[in-house]
Amino acid sequence: MRISYPPVFKPLLAPARYLGSWGGRGSAKSHHFATMMIARHLQKKTDSVCIREIQGSLKESVKRLLEKKIEQMGVGSLFTVLDNVIRCHNGGQIIFSGMQNHTAESIKSLEGYDIAWVEEAQSLSNRSLDLLRPTIRKPGSQLWFSWNPNKPSDPIDRLLRGENPPKDAIVVKANYSDNPWFPDVLRDEMIMDQQRDPDKYAHVWLGEYQSVSDAQVLKGKVSIDSFIPKEYWDGPYFGADWGFSTDPTTLVKCWIHDDYLYIEHEAYGVGVEIDHTPALFRTVPGAEDHVIRADSARPETISYMRRAGFNIRGAVKGKGSVEEGVMHLRSYRKIIIHPRCVHAIEESRLYRYKTDRLSGDILPELVDADQHCIDAIRYSLEPIIHRGLSGHSITTSTITPITAW
Repeated sequence: MRISYPPVFKPLLAPARYLGSWGGRGSAKSHHFATMMIARHLQKKTDSVCIREIQGSLKESVKRLLEKKIEQMGVGSLFTVLDNVIRCHNGGQIIFSGMQNHTAESIKSLEGYDIAWVEEAQSLSNRSLDLLRPTIRKPGSQLWFSWNPNKPSDPIDRLLRGENPPKDAIVVKANYSDNPWFPDVLRDEMIMDQQRDPDKYAHVWLGEYQSVSDAQVLKGKVSIDSFIPKEYWDGPYFGADWGFSTDPTTLVKCWIHDDYLYIEHEAYGVGVEIDHTPALFRTVPGAEDHVIRADSARPETISYMRRAGFNIRGAVKGKGSVEEGVMHLRSYRKIIIHPRCVHAIEESRLYRYKTDRLSGDILPELVDADQHCIDAIRYSLEPIIHRGLSGHSITTSTITPITAW
């Protein structure tokens, strides 16, 4: 039998003790593991257990999904589906269990099993993980995990995505974009979340951790939507930030109208050589026809870009300029980011204030990360910020600081 797997999951076909896949909704993670389990049972006698942290009934298990896979693969004659177990013609079986119901003694019943697949593994507790790992001990046995991440502190993320993952582990990220069979009905739901709630979109559909929303600099300010600038809008405004080895070089194109800030285009590249930077900037329409304000910390780059034909100036920086720029961004009624500006969208969600490690209090200090497009936006608006103007002429002195939220 020939079985087709999406390319993103092919690394999971290699033999390894730990196999994991994490990501957002619609990625086919569960479907892949279900297909892989049925295929394994057809190849040789295998005993498998499908696990969740809490399983009140079989309706909450992956049993129905496995039944559908058996039907789709046309191998119904080789399996016997009973109320609480699926048996294969070669003697293997698939059972279903909730970890919360197990004790150190009862878990021993799984010692001879070949595969343990934990679905919704983000809900697995430390206790359950500590019970399960040494229990599945048969030579060549495997532990499979599929999950949509919640927090980096979740046990499964610490185990498989932390600093010291097991040596014998293969873990892949999979999202809806990796699923060749992603259905249109889910695509419509995804697009709606993308446009209305970037945080929800990032968590549900891209598998990002749930954000600490109260620490977000632009909390409640950003919407993702397509737009076409009108001739009566103010702008365009261009801003650039420089990077190289790990930090990106960025260019953004912005507009202002009726108290709304619009981010229309971005250029973004890591490791861009200085002589390749003009070509990167030319991917943004109008970049050679308008003033670009850029990070003044790289005068040699500004000089090179001028010789390459760009009207580029160093932005005035000084004490408090970052905070002033952030307050200005927050003064807009809304910041609309075009869907093609994927890095600006991501940064708008991640840009945040520091949080005290012990108390959890939000501090009036910005995290120096995830802000390269944001910095470029600030630079583009520098004259407006210094004149104390926004789309509706609010001065930054009238903006309530973050500490008063």
